[in-house]
Amino acid sequence: MPPTRPLTGIKVLEFAGLAPGPFAGMLLADAGASVLRIDRAPSPNNPPTPTPDFLARNKSSITLNLKSPTSLPLLHNLITKSDILIDPFRPGVLEKLHLGPSDLLPLNPRLIYARLTGFRRDGKYATMAGHDINYLAASGVLGLLGRSGEKPHAPWNLVADFAGGGLALVHGILLALLARERTGKGQVVEGNMVDGSSYLATFPRLALKTPLADKKRGENVLDGGCPWYDTYETKDGKYMSVGALEPQFFKALVQGLGLQALGWEKTRADRSTWGEMRRVLTETFKTKTRSEWEAVFDGTDACCVPVLEYAELETDLEREGDQRHIVTLKDTPCFEFSENEGGEPGARKGYTADFLTPGEGGEEALEEWCGLKKGRDYDVVQGAFVSKEGKSKL
Repeated sequence: MPPTRPLTGIKVLEFAGLAPGPFAGMLLADAGASVLRIDRAPSPNNPPTPTPDFLARNKSSITLNLKSPTSLPLLHNLITKSDILIDPFRPGVLEKLHLGPSDLLPLNPRLIYARLTGFRRDGKYATMAGHDINYLAASGVLGLLGRSGEKPHAPWNLVADFAGGGLALVHGILLALLARERTGKGQVVEGNMVDGSSYLATFPRLALKTPLADKKRGENVLDGGCPWYDTYETKDGKYMSVGALEPQFFKALVQGLGLQALGWEKTRADRSTWGEMRRVLTETFKTKTRSEWEAVFDGTDACCVPVLEYAELETDLEREGDQRHIVTLKDTPCFEFSENEGGEPGARKGYTADFLTPGEGGEEALEEWCGLKKGRDYDVVQGAFVSKEGKSKL
C-alpha cells in the first residue's frame, strides 16, 4: 500500500489567484490534501483553456459564477465539507460577495479561513495594488539588498510572494490545524507579504545594530561587502561562490587558491585590505575554468562551490538538481515527483509546469467531497457549475 500522506483527508478550497496563493495550495496538495481550485466561469464564446497559474500540481478545479445565486449552493455545500479556504484577494473582495469570514464561518465552525494580502490590512497601503518588489520595499527588506553604491535589487519574487507569502500562510494554516485539534474550532488566519518578508529578515534586521551589519548596504560581511563572501567569475565565464567565513575555512580557501604567501590569514579582518584582496581573488579565479576549480575544492572545507544554473541541473544527474520537498517525513512522506509529473526523457522532475484547465477534475471532486452528481444535483451551464436546487437558502 502507498504511504499515508501527512494531510490525507484534509479538504482545501483555493480561490484562483497567481503566485503566493497557488503556492500555498500546492504545498498542501503535495502533502496529500485534496485541493479544489475555484475558477471563474469562462465567457460563453471562449472554451476553457489552462490558466496562467502553473502551480496547480495535484489540484482539481470547479468553475463558479460567484455573483450568481445558482452557483452559491454548490459553494456553500463545499464550505460545509472543507477544512481550509484560501483567499488570495485584496481586502474586502470576498466580503463584497458575502463570502467573508463572517459569512462562511457560521456554515462550518471548523473551517480555517486563510487569507493572504500583499500589504497589511490595517496599514497605510492596504487598498493599493502591489507586487513582490513593493512589499519588499515597504517591509525594509529591499533596502538591505544590493551592491554598495548601487540601487536596491529585488531577487526575483522569491522573498515576498513565496517565502513571506505562500509559505508563511501555510505555516499559519498548520498552526491553526493544531489549535483545532484542541479546541474543535477553526479560525481566521491572516498573512501579508510585508510582515512575512520582515519576519524572514529578523536576523539581518537585528544585525544592523551590531558590527556584522552596521555599515551601508553592500559594505557588510554578508551582503557583498566582504571579499571572502562573494561570487567570482571563472575563465570560462561561469562563477564560483565563496563563503569562507570562519578562519579554518578561509585557510582552506587560500590554500586551494595557492595564495598562502600573501599572509591574508593574519590581515583579513582589516577592511582596508579588502579592496586589494577582492582584486587578487577576481584575477585568480579567472585563471581556471569552473570545472578546474571544482576539482580543487570538491571535498574540502573551503566553502567554495560552483554557481549552478537550472538549465544544467535539469540534465546533469550527478548534481543536486532534482526537485524535492522542503522537508522529508520518513513515515508519512509527501508525494514523489515521479508519480504524476511528465517531462522530456532524460530530464529531471520538477522542471515542468503543471497547468490546470478551469473545471478540470471538478466533477470528481464534487462527488468525492459532497456526494454530488452531474445531472442529478448540478449542471454545467455556459461553463459554470450551477446547482439544481435553485438559489442558496444559506
